[in-house]
Amino acid sequence: MNKTTALMLAGLLSASGANAQDAQQAAACPQLPAGAGLTWEARSTADSDFCRALRSDGSEAFGLYVSAAPNFEPNPRSGKESGRVDGRDVVWYRAEIATAPGVQARETLLQLADGRYAHIWLQADSTDALAADYQLVGALRFRAGGGGEQVAGN
Repeated sequence: MNKTTALMLAGLLSASGANAQDAQQAAACPQLPAGAGLTWEARSTADSDFCRALRSDGSEAFGLYVSAAPNFEPNPRSGKESGRVDGRDVVWYRAEIATAPGVQARETLLQLADGRYAHIWLQADSTDALAADYQLVGALRFRAGGGGEQVAGN
């Protein structure tokens, strides 16, 4: 085996190890809707999972953070909209993004069947795009018991 071949093989083995790690981290994320054309970018620690659903152009469709304790406290004075995620009722709270005043930003908190919490957010450029994002997020399926519970007070 020559030096070039050895370097190429080492690079391929390293890449396959990274892909296996990425796949393992993405496994901590909920199941994406079939045919959505999205992929997960995922990072996990011992007690939390951070997942971003990316479009083919690399832009974020939505994101979520799953942890043992909620990291999002809804503001009861912000606008609210009803929705569903993983077959459960949720309340979407309007968020303001100071640097992007025209963006439709929403976030919600869902308690999962295993007791953890999923803080889910999305940003859209229009009300049509927001409706499409609601459909995508609504079709998520969380693993480990499949489904969450609405957080009390929502």
